[in-house]
Amino acid sequence: MELVTGFLYRKQCYVTELNTYDDSADGQFFIRAEFRPAQLTEGFIQQLSDEFARLADDFSMQWRIRDVNSKTRTLIMVSRFDHCLQDLLHRAQTGHLPIDVTAIVSNHPDFQGLADWYGIPYYHLPVTADTKPQQEAELLKLIEQTNTELVVLARYMQVLSEDLCDRLSGRAINIHHSLLPGFKGARPYHQAFDKGVKLVGATAHYISNDLDEGPIITQGVEAVDHSYTAEKLTAKGRDTERLTLARAVRLHCEDRIFLHGNKTVVFQGHE
Repeated sequence: MELVTGFLYRKQCYVTELNTYDDSADGQFFIRAEFRPAQLTEGFIQQLSDEFARLADDFSMQWRIRDVNSKTRTLIMVSRFDHCLQDLLHRAQTGHLPIDVTAIVSNHPDFQGLADWYGIPYYHLPVTADTKPQQEAELLKLIEQTNTELVVLARYMQVLSEDLCDRLSGRAINIHHSLLPGFKGARPYHQAFDKGVKLVGATAHYISNDLDEGPIITQGVEAVDHSYTAEKLTAKGRDTERLTLARAVRLHCEDRIFLHGNKTVVFQGHE
C-alpha cells in the first residue's frame, strides 16, 4: 500500500478514497485509490502512468490509471424484456451511470423505437442454431467498430458460444434471477409462485463458459409473502434485476471490481 500512496504523495496527489484487501491465502494484495493532483495539466495521466509503470514492473503489478470522469463505452444486448434496458438508458441519459451507450443489439426488432427516441444505433441481429457463428461474428465486428469497452446483457436470452465468452472475458456482464438453479426455463417467477417462495433476487456476474456461473459482481434480494400473486412476484423480481444490474455496471465502470480467479474482489464505494 505504501508503494502506491508514497508514489502519489511524491507526485503531489491527494488521495480521496482508498480501499485495500489482503488475500493471505493466495498471497495477493488488492488496492484501489482515487486521487486528485495538486495541479491537473495536459497529459498528466499519461505522464503519471509512464512513471508508475517503471515502479510497477519491479513488483510484477497488474495496474491501471484512468480519469474517474471518463465514461465507459457500453454496448447493450436485449431480447424481449425491456425493464433492464429502459433503466440503463435512463440512468445513462441523466448522468447517474458513467456509460456512453455505443449501440443496442437485439435478436428481435421490438425496441427499435426506443433506441430511436434515445438517439442510439439499434442493430437487429436475429440468430438461430445454424446462424449463431455468423451472428456472433457480426457482433464482434460491431464491438470493434464502436470501440466498445463493456457489453451488458440486459436480459439477452441467448446462450453465447464458448469462443465469444472467452473473447469478452472480464468485460461482459449478465443479469439473471437468483431463483436458479431451482426454477429453470420459461416463466421462472410463476414457477416460484407455485412453490410459495419467500425471497426473490437477482445476480449480476461476468459471463463465462459455465452458463450463469461466472464471477459474481453483486446480488440483490427482496422478501415476498403469501399475498404476492405471480404477476406481483414477477414485477418485484424484475425490479430487483434492474437495480442489481445497474449497480454491477456502475461498479465495473468505476474500476471497483478485481477478477480473482472465479471470484471477484469488489470495493463498493458510495451509491
